[in-house]
Amino acid sequence: MLHPRRSAQDVLLCDSCETVPLQSHCEICQINLCTNCVGKHLLDSSRKHRVVPFKERSSTPDLPKCPKHTDKHCELYCEKCEIPVCSTCVSDKHRGHILCDVLKKLGSKTQSLQRDLEELESIIYPRYEEIASIVQTEKSEFKTNYGKLTRAADQHGEIWHRKITAIVNQQKSDIVEMETKHMAVLDKTTDEITHSITELKEIILNLKAILESNDISLISTYKSRNTEFKRLPPKVRVTLPTFSPQKINTDQLREMFGSLSPLSINTEEYDYTMKSPEAVSSPSVKQMKSPEAVSSPPVKPMKSPEAVSSPSVKQMKSPEAVSSPPVKPMKSSEAVSSPPVKPLLDEPQSIANIDTGYKYLCSVSCLSDEQVWTRGDNEIMNLLNFQGKVLSSIQTQSGYMPWGITVTRDGDLVYTDWYNGTVNLVKNKQIQTVVTLQGWIPRYVCSAYSDDLLVTMDSDDGRQSKVVRYSGSRETQTIQFDDQGRPLYSSNHKDKYISENRNLDICVADRTAEAVVVVNQSGKFRFRYTGHPYNTKESFTPYGITTDSQSHILTADHYNHRIHILDQDGQFLRYVQCFYPYGLCVDIRDNLFVTQLGTGKVKKIQYLKTHC
Repeated sequence: MLHPRRSAQDVLLCDSCETVPLQSHCEICQINLCTNCVGKHLLDSSRKHRVVPFKERSSTPDLPKCPKHTDKHCELYCEKCEIPVCSTCVSDKHRGHILCDVLKKLGSKTQSLQRDLEELESIIYPRYEEIASIVQTEKSEFKTNYGKLTRAADQHGEIWHRKITAIVNQQKSDIVEMETKHMAVLDKTTDEITHSITELKEIILNLKAILESNDISLISTYKSRNTEFKRLPPKVRVTLPTFSPQKINTDQLREMFGSLSPLSINTEEYDYTMKSPEAVSSPSVKQMKSPEAVSSPPVKPMKSPEAVSSPSVKQMKSPEAVSSPPVKPMKSSEAVSSPPVKPLLDEPQSIANIDTGYKYLCSVSCLSDEQVWTRGDNEIMNLLNFQGKVLSSIQTQSGYMPWGITVTRDGDLVYTDWYNGTVNLVKNKQIQTVVTLQGWIPRYVCSAYSDDLLVTMDSDDGRQSKVVRYSGSRETQTIQFDDQGRPLYSSNHKDKYISENRNLDICVADRTAEAVVVVNQSGKFRFRYTGHPYNTKESFTPYGITTDSQSHILTADHYNHRIHILDQDGQFLRYVQCFYPYGLCVDIRDNLFVTQLGTGKVKKIQYLKTHC
């Protein structure tokens, strides 16, 4: 390329060293190079290069014509004004400005454009596509959450309707009872008056007969009763009941129903760092997640008299404390697929006995078919193998005995702490408090197929019991009353074991009520099992409860030394004999693990055929 300030007879020199004739040309940088300078030029790794023999270079760009001096070309570039200029412009308006060769400037500008193109193609555009995917995912998840909130409001409204109906029916019943009492008093008064009228009629007839007979004997023996009848019967005064409706304050009613947390919308900057051409392909994006990793933020639930309400969850939290929104769908196909049919064995077989070392052993939960978590009469929970070896130990944060334990589908331990009213997750031996209750005491817990937690709990005053579903720390469902507003579970007692069946029924062993209470996934009452009518020394007292792959319900009849096996509809199938059974669980192979309260041992029992 001919230097614009050299004559046609000049030797073409390297633009870098300006001493040696050129041999090559960098088409990216638009610079001519000698052999020695090529190597130095390629060492600059901050940009890409394309060096070709000078004769094979692309055609030289045409110099732009000067817009003010049409007979001139713009050979120079004014750094101050940032425009190409011709020689006449320099002496006219650009005197004293910093000038450079327009083609060199073209080279640097070309490099800048190339860098912009590379950054746009490899960093910025892919990030926009990724962000668009994330936003689309968030939109879908948020739409689902708003749908849950709507359904939660509907279901909470249904609870209110049922309660109002129950109140109205109770008042109607009270009115009928008052009317019955009032009518009974009036009927009695009517009977007394009728009797007196009958007597008066007889007395009048007798007097007339005596007077007509003119019989001295009858007249002399007559005794008057007029004074008796002059005392008229007492008048019954009744103050009729009246109905005094309370004035409905819409604002107070809305507050009692529950509230939504305010919608909070914030923005944060996406960031990336351009390090070098090699790093272009993998810039770091601040807090950027893949669409699969993006989740919708928790939504603070409505607080409500009962659906939500209790317990109050700290940091809440989320739908939830709404009454009973639809239950989160199951993740695992295992919860819906049909397992192989396994008939009951004619004679269950005891496979193993594990000595746990506890004086009193209460609960067991399977981590695998070889390892179980146990809870006894102290603050330590132990993971044991079949040889009774302690593989891991966890102490409660409160220092008091835990109440219920379960193992999640991810293999993490969950326990309830009655002393401080918490539900806790143990992950990598670190205890995380998931839920903190106020006014309620958590009892037993089970991990659902949806990865939710189902917790039984009693109110502090011992008058109420219920089951609450949690998705993480969010309360998503409360199960407490049937369709008529009657309590599903007995009050004032601690023993209510819980398990979710394969058909997603929720099964509670209610010892005080002497019954197993089963509701469906939505919390609607299905049936109540109160024991088989066989003769027993003691009444049916269910303690531990579990379910298996066949949707059987198994519950420990503690004082009768039996385990009842029911089908999913509550029909009795058979007994398994066991000495003082207490806590139950079933592993993935449908082996039954039973805690024997006073022996401190876990018994492993096979009760299903492994092959048909």
